[in-house]
Formats: sequence, C-alpha cells, structure tokens
Amino acid sequence: MATILIKSATIVNENKQYIADILVKDGFIELIDSIIDVDADEVINAEGLHLLPGLIDDQVHFREPGLTHKGDIYTESRAAVAGGITSFMEMPNTVPNTLTQKLLEEKYQIAAHNSLANYSFFMGASNDNLDEVLRTDITRVCGIKVFMGSSTGNMLVDNPATLENLFRQSPMLIATHCEDEATIKSNLNHYKQLLGDNIPVKLHPKIRSEEACYLSSSMAVELAKKHNTRLHILHISTEKETHLFDNTIPLADKRITAEACVHHLWFSDEDYETKGNLIKWNPAIKTANDREGILKAVLEGRIDVIATDHAPHTIEEKSQPYLQAPSGGPLVQHALPALLELYHKGKITLEQIVEKTAHNVATCFQVEKRGFIREGYWADLVLVDLNNPWKVNKDNILYKSKWSPFEGTTFQSQIKHTIVSGNLAWSNNAFTTTKTGKRMGFIR
Repeated sequence: MATILIKSATIVNENKQYIADILVKDGFIELIDSIIDVDADEVINAEGLHLLPGLIDDQVHFREPGLTHKGDIYTESRAAVAGGITSFMEMPNTVPNTLTQKLLEEKYQIAAHNSLANYSFFMGASNDNLDEVLRTDITRVCGIKVFMGSSTGNMLVDNPATLENLFRQSPMLIATHCEDEATIKSNLNHYKQLLGDNIPVKLHPKIRSEEACYLSSSMAVELAKKHNTRLHILHISTEKETHLFDNTIPLADKRITAEACVHHLWFSDEDYETKGNLIKWNPAIKTANDREGILKAVLEGRIDVIATDHAPHTIEEKSQPYLQAPSGGPLVQHALPALLELYHKGKITLEQIVEKTAHNVATCFQVEKRGFIREGYWADLVLVDLNNPWKVNKDNILYKSKWSPFEGTTFQSQIKHTIVSGNLAWSNNAFTTTKTGKRMGFIR
C-alpha cells in the first residue's frame, strides 16, 4: 500500500485547529508532527487546506439489492467519497429486506467487492424475526434498525410485545425511525376527505406531523429507559422532540442518543413551493422554527450526530403526484459542502462539524480506530478548500439518479482529496483508485 505524506495541513480535530504534517502508511496514520521529512509514494501539498476526519454517515440507503435502478453500493459509495464521507452504515429496507443473517452477510459481500468507502450494514427487525436479530455479531455489525413508522416490505414493527422484547433483549444499539403510524393514517384520511387525491406536497409535514413524530420518539425513549436499551433515534425533525434528549451526560455514557440530518438543517416547509417532491422525506421537513430548534439542539449536545439519510429515487419517480412520489433523496455528495456553508454563515464551527459527523458517530457506535485524526488510527481523511466556490449541476452530480435537491446551489467549499483506509480515493475532482474500503469493526 502506498505511503502518503500530507504537508502543512490545517488539522481540525478534537476541538482544536493546528498546522502539521501527517504520514500515512499501510492504511494507518503513522505520524503527526509539525514537520515530517521522509520519502513517500504520494506527497500532497495541503497548505491553505483544512484536514478533517473522514465523515462517518450513520444512515444511508444505497438501494442494493433489489432497487438498483435508483442507486447501488458502487455508485453511491463513490458519490459519498467525493463528498468527504469515508464510511457509511446502510439500512435494511432493501429488497429483500435484510431480516436474516444470510441476507445481511450477502450485503457485506457486495460491499467487499464494490464499495469505495468503508462500510457497515444494519440488521433489520420485523414483528417476527427476533431470533435472527439476537444472532447478530455485535463486533462486526453497526446496529439493529427498527422502523417504528411505515417502511417497505415487512419492516414496520408495530407489535407492542415485539417492541418490548427487542428493547429488553437487544445485545447492541437499536436505531429507530420514529413516526406514529396511526396518527399519520388519520391525518392522511383527513386530507383525502378534503382534497381527494389532489393533495399538495406542502401538506406533507401536516400529514407526517409533529404529533406523529413526538408520540413515537417519546415511546421509544420510554422503552429504552425501562429496559436500559442502547437507543439511537434517527433523523429528528421537530424542535419538540429535541427536548427528549440529555446534554448533561458524557456521550460515551449516554444510553439514549439522537441524530439530525442535513436536509432538516437546511430546508424548511417554505421550500416545498420551489422544490416540491424533491424534498419529500420521511420524517417530513417541517417549519423554520423546527429547523432552528434542531440546529440549537445539535450545538447544545442534545442531538449527538449529523447524517444524511441518503435515499435516492429516480427523477421520474419523484416527478409523480404527491401521493405516488416516494420519500427520500440523494445527499452524500453534498452533505459536507452544505454543512461547510452553514459554517460560512456563522451557524456552526468547523470543530462542531467534525465532532458531529466523525468523532461522535465513532463514539456512539463504538467504531474501532476511526472517526479521529490520531496516530495508530485508520487514515480516513478529507482535505477541503474552504474558499473554492462551485455550483451543483447535472454535469457534476455523481449519484446514479443524476439529480440533487441542491442543484443550482453554489457552495463556497470544495472537497479536494479524500483518503479511505489509507488509499487516496478522490483527488482534484477525479477518482484515483479502484480499491475498496474496509468493513468497519466495533469495540463492544
């Protein structure tokens, strides 16, 4: 494996910024020092660039197997790496749903051959696969995913006894999608009676409402407290929910943690008028007050990590009427540039971005030797130019679906180089390796 010497980078790591050199050897960070003078296979002049730990995205949907017309592990992992995301955790609502250990391992085998980024996959829970869930290897799998709101196939877990058993017996972190199904159905029926099938997308946050989110999230928190479960609630979309979480406990000691997503930090319900179904997500993007409340909770430590919920669909699918258009959208290529735009606007610091997208994800999931710039850790690194504006357009979108809700947006910051497990994978707007990432391990 090639050695890489990064010279004169402004390192952003563990709440500090400083200029130093980094030597990468055999996949790991060999040395960090003010000046390193050795021969290396690749030398990167990083003067004027900021070096961050590679992002660990704890929630993506890469659509393989079964939905590969939307995206696949190869295409979406490449887009992630181009966006500075070096590791991902992928969700089980593929086709077939990842509800057995055999199907889970098949996804790992696909990634071993095709993923440019490091990878892990969630084991899926249903109303009737507890025995399979309990067989999950806690040192080799990121977590258990429970849909406490609608999903595809057999993945809605709405049996109270099943939920009790899962929360009581889970040997590892449970990640939940929290929306109350009965509330959503009631809201949808209300608007169907008023408007028939001609419901506009702007009513999406009224249908998948604050109440639906809070009812489900608060129930998950109650179950976790009852059983001392390691609970991680995904994609918080309301200000009200943020008060379910604590910021007085050190992260490593927390039993209940939460995630915010980039789209809930960027868009609001005012954007449905121009973006339409392109920003139709579950849970829904809600008010500007919710957006600001979520950011406040991120900054205050009530919400612990930032992720994407990358969930591509074809533009033809998203162009259907509201009731037929699927929820979700592609984000991994543009998440870090969008967060850096919030930095430019004075809403978040570079140190906080690093903390929420790398350090805290590694801590929450107990990821082995990733998420920090430390000697002896895997070299998952991203070099960014904070002052190199570029505009998102169809020619530079790398998702298989070839669209983005950020199309037409000009970002001030650009990803210059991405190193994945010691391999220079992306450099100056081009992929520079065909080597695959590594399966993530967990210290549990």
